[in-house]
Amino acid sequence: MAAQQGADGTGAPATGPLNALTDVAGLRVGHAGRAAEGWLSGVTVVLAPEGGAVAAVDVRGGGPGTRETDALDPRNLVQQVDAVVLTGGSAFGLDAAGGVMAWLEEHGRGFQVGAGPSQVVPVVPAAALFDLGRGGDWRARPGADLGRAAVEAAAGSAEGSPVRLGCVGAGTGAVAGGLKGGIGTASVVLPSGATVAALAAVNASGSVLDPATGVLYGARTGLDGEFRDRGLPEAPPEAERHARARERLGAAREETRQRQADVAGALNTTLAVVATDAALTRAQAQKLAGTAHDGLARAVRPVHLLTDGDTVFALSTGRLPLVPDDAEAPGPGARRTGWATHMAAMELNAVLAAGADVLTRAVVHAVLAAEGVDGPGGHFPSYRELYA
Repeated sequence: MAAQQGADGTGAPATGPLNALTDVAGLRVGHAGRAAEGWLSGVTVVLAPEGGAVAAVDVRGGGPGTRETDALDPRNLVQQVDAVVLTGGSAFGLDAAGGVMAWLEEHGRGFQVGAGPSQVVPVVPAAALFDLGRGGDWRARPGADLGRAAVEAAAGSAEGSPVRLGCVGAGTGAVAGGLKGGIGTASVVLPSGATVAALAAVNASGSVLDPATGVLYGARTGLDGEFRDRGLPEAPPEAERHARARERLGAAREETRQRQADVAGALNTTLAVVATDAALTRAQAQKLAGTAHDGLARAVRPVHLLTDGDTVFALSTGRLPLVPDDAEAPGPGARRTGWATHMAAMELNAVLAAGADVLTRAVVHAVLAAEGVDGPGGHFPSYRELYA
């Protein structure tokens, strides 16, 4: 897999064709959500290729809501997962995974436990973010019906389809430091030809912007003006404009606090899936999930708090080996085994570093794509509404 030039032939990093998680061949993304009649919540499903994908998870937040994450421990039996569910609704929303499992079982997809083709148990890890009451109705939260709708949307999309961003799916009710959050995604093609991509549901207790300037923490990571195309200001906000934005954001937070006096307002959680077509073991995928959290920490401050449940899943579809079997050692006297081990470590390092970078960029895209919401559950302005 080793190569010297960048994916665009210049040595510079380049995004995939869609700058999205679906640039990793075989992955599909589907959303389902509701934003009316007391609802402001939803579900996002990342559907693996048939046969599954190698998966791992790293949970850093102090208040996680998860399902089937123990199955992803590299020491345990099952090696592939069939889908990953990101859901609103706090722990209640984990019921959405049941709808995804039911759909997968109907299509014969899952871990084979019997002789018959339908005797499968789908492996569907899930994680939830806190958005309870943001639409006005505390009991309006995802269940199996929205989970099924999201996986059907994923399965019904063509391979390599764009991913909808902003206030969709698990990002429908997401909020980031008082600003409206949502779904974001980004990708990069490494010099080796491997693709690394991320999808994030940004719902953070911490802030995504520098309180002194209004600049998004992750903005400097953009590739070739990608954020300007999404509405990011070309220059830092002027002091007077930033002061007005801070005042409006403070007023919105106070208004929301009064509307949700009976809701714990600081409960949040950012969820993410980082994926690659490079062939990774379960242990290597777990390392990718861990290093990707560094990208989250670059985009949100503070992060991994007790009132967050920040969770990152990692997926590998295994299309490209880290080091091809026919790769030549650097010289006739080189020890093939030691050289291959070293090269594999270097290529894995590139994937790990890219995982953190694409997650930072995905967070920025989520914030820029989000649209403000003003409803019975609170007033959540968007970043572009305040600064663009």
